[in-house]
Amino acid sequence: MGAANLQINKDVFTLNNGNKIPAVGLGTWRADSEKEAVDAVLAALKNGYKHIDTAAIYANEEFVGEAISKSGIPREELFITTKLWNSRHKDVSAALDESLGKLKLDYVDLYLIHWPVSTNPETKEPYPDHDFVDTWKKLQEIYKKGDKVKAIGVSNFTVKKLEKLLSADGVDVVPAVNQVEAHPLLTQPELYNYLKEKDILLEAYSPLGSADSPLFKNETIVEIAKKNEVEPAQVLVSWAVQRHTVVLPKSVTESRIISNLKTFKLSEEDFETLNRLIEKDGVTRTCNPGFNNFDD
Repeated sequence: MGAANLQINKDVFTLNNGNKIPAVGLGTWRADSEKEAVDAVLAALKNGYKHIDTAAIYANEEFVGEAISKSGIPREELFITTKLWNSRHKDVSAALDESLGKLKLDYVDLYLIHWPVSTNPETKEPYPDHDFVDTWKKLQEIYKKGDKVKAIGVSNFTVKKLEKLLSADGVDVVPAVNQVEAHPLLTQPELYNYLKEKDILLEAYSPLGSADSPLFKNETIVEIAKKNEVEPAQVLVSWAVQRHTVVLPKSVTESRIISNLKTFKLSEEDFETLNRLIEKDGVTRTCNPGFNNFDD
């Protein structure tokens, strides 16, 4: 088999409210120094990315905003996501305004509840009288006004948590997305199928694993990359798009940022091999903070 036909990925998916989202976006977690973040986002925007994903807790929203301003790309051509942190669940409107101020934007295309955990900023303990359902109702109000957010969604939600949310009184907006860790060593089949059924788009963060990723050393992934004469990262991004999920590879290295946007169509055999990789190599989760429980 020869070299794969790599192309700059221009795929878009349609959210459940009709808005379009580019399939590949730049993840900016850990790009927290000004130079690193501004350079990474500018490199992405000048090389074909239209979708940038940030969050209040990443401490880089103002750098992302600076890069967007410097890029000269018209706002309506970009898709920008940010996220509400755990300690601001009782303060959604002010938190969003702070994020918009840092980003120098009038609106974001997508605003997410970062984790299904609502904590007191002073004690860091969960609020006994406020959970993610209460937070979601605040997001719904802001979304329905239509001026500051174009779509709302969640992140790190399990099937059980989504069922609780969707069955709650007063909840009448279905999340547009659920952003979770997903890659061939964490395919999340039950969640993947549930989201499909509910018309909630899965967004994959840490699609390449994280620092010192086990995915880049996985013999099956390396073999598929060699066979197609591509980088392992390009196999992983291509697989994610092929299973109809948004994918958010992160890098601060310009050459990698550029190569991560180039995808190809995996053969049916290679695609299925990756879909079933956990049967052979087991499940690996790289992001599991102590404050969240993925079992409920």
